[in-house]
Amino acid sequence: MNAGGMELLEICDFEPLKNSRWVEFWEGKDRAAAQSAIDAARGGGMGRFVGFFPTTQTRKPMWFDVVVSSILDGDGKPERLIAVSRDVTEKKRAEDMLRTITEGTASVTGKEFFHCLVRHLAVGLGVRYAFLAECRDRKHARSVAFWDTGAFGENFEYDVAGTPCNNVLEGRTCFYPNRLQTLFPEDVGLADWAAESYLGVPLLDSMSRIIGHLVILNDKPMEQDPLWVSVLETFAARAGAELERQEADDKLRAAMAEVETLKNRLQAENLYLQEEIRTEHNFEEIVGNSPPLLAALSQVEQVAGTDSTVLFVGETGTGKELFARAIHSRSSRRERPLVKVNCGAIPDGLVESELFGHVRGAFTGALEKRVGRFELANGGTIFLDEVVELPLETQVKLLRVLQEKEFEPVGSSRTIRVNVRVLAASNRDLEEAVHAGAFRADLLYRLNVFPIRVPALRQRRGDIPLLVNFFLGTLSKRLGKCLDGFSRASMDRLTSYAWPGNIRELQNVVERAAILARGPILEIDQDMLAPSSASGVEADGSRTLEELERSHIRAALKSTGGVVEGPRGAASILGLHPNTLRSRIKKLGIERIRPHEIS
Repeated sequence: MNAGGMELLEICDFEPLKNSRWVEFWEGKDRAAAQSAIDAARGGGMGRFVGFFPTTQTRKPMWFDVVVSSILDGDGKPERLIAVSRDVTEKKRAEDMLRTITEGTASVTGKEFFHCLVRHLAVGLGVRYAFLAECRDRKHARSVAFWDTGAFGENFEYDVAGTPCNNVLEGRTCFYPNRLQTLFPEDVGLADWAAESYLGVPLLDSMSRIIGHLVILNDKPMEQDPLWVSVLETFAARAGAELERQEADDKLRAAMAEVETLKNRLQAENLYLQEEIRTEHNFEEIVGNSPPLLAALSQVEQVAGTDSTVLFVGETGTGKELFARAIHSRSSRRERPLVKVNCGAIPDGLVESELFGHVRGAFTGALEKRVGRFELANGGTIFLDEVVELPLETQVKLLRVLQEKEFEPVGSSRTIRVNVRVLAASNRDLEEAVHAGAFRADLLYRLNVFPIRVPALRQRRGDIPLLVNFFLGTLSKRLGKCLDGFSRASMDRLTSYAWPGNIRELQNVVERAAILARGPILEIDQDMLAPSSASGVEADGSRTLEELERSHIRAALKSTGGVVEGPRGAASILGLHPNTLRSRIKKLGIERIRPHEIS
């Protein structure tokens, strides 16, 4: 053994080793490899292996690349063997470290890759801390994975100013072997970790832009080791690619979620539009040329092209919904849906869900997510009929939508922003409702931007013959009858009647007469109209409109035996939704019809 070998292996005296078997220096599988190398050299060839051999004094682990060859005698036969060993400890350590980290991270991606990387780096390099952080603005960093003293730590965020990471984010590898806290006194986190040394490398994306950094720290000084730098730079390249891939995946998932949201919204719109198609509207066109009607239509033309909120005021059955459709069809939102909500027809407990939607499990019976009417109307128009019937707590949420253009579905903390034009209607005096405490004054101010009063039918009696002819044209096709019109006497009755149910009531009366007609000329029996109102409002100035309405509803209830709902109920006769009629009965103080009152 030469002097270099003795020094490397910490052998001070060769004499105790002299004449011993060289193969016995090696342990385990290395001894078998050494024996195979000797056998190869004895046969005139050359044997080679890499073996582990700790030094004799300090037991420092070392690896050697060993070549065994023969020295030939004069006859060309092997006489002696010589073993030449080259120290490959650092190369072996690098290979083992790279293999360990590579094998530990090869089969994982995303967050799991980042966690495996910091753990294997810290364990492989024997340091206390390792973390990978994302930082795209070079100001604020967010850790993606953090190894802290033998276990995963909680992720953290920090401003990079005054930290060693700030220098890494300039695009260079930074190594501070000791006195780390002295070098960066503003970084209080270093003191919390008792950090003494630091090595950090930048993370780059495919466009060579800095997107973060990979860092190891220790509570002891580090020796400057090119191997460590090489390992960190190697895995920082993959970490940068993985961060970029994850960002692309996140964007893809977000895009897919947006597509799913749009798909659900389109499905909801389709269902709504199908419901609208199935719904029989009172009439399809605004018919008439009376001055009150033309004045209201002029207001429609003025406001349609704006995005202003419109409040329709008028009695039940005057066609407020049709006016809302006229505004929507003339607005820039006409390509988006007009969503209709009858606030008086929705049970109080379901109003918020109907308007703003709900998430699954928000309340008993909420088995599926529901898209609310405001979200459905996004980009279009929503028509809130009978808005005065909204509960006060729902009015607060509606006020927020009008002011902030946002709301949260029932049971959700997610805020949804919408761009919806609001058209509202009421058949009651909203100022009186405010004084009675049934309607919020601030909501009234928000809704009453551009009020349009829709005239009652008794105020446009000249339009009654036109409306009757319009209805008869539709009924003639639907019933398969030849319907030429009403007799003069019947038309006089129609034009002199007060029509508390307005156009809706007129349509129902005309349809009833058409069904009963035995020939092309229709007749209106006096019993088909409420007797107490047949003379009209102008002919009976002593009675208020409320009294006329009360009398008319009582007459309808008497004719049905007190039945409100159903095809032969009072609501059907009056052309009202059953819930709306019940609301009017309650407001007008109409008592239950008793059997002795039915004639």
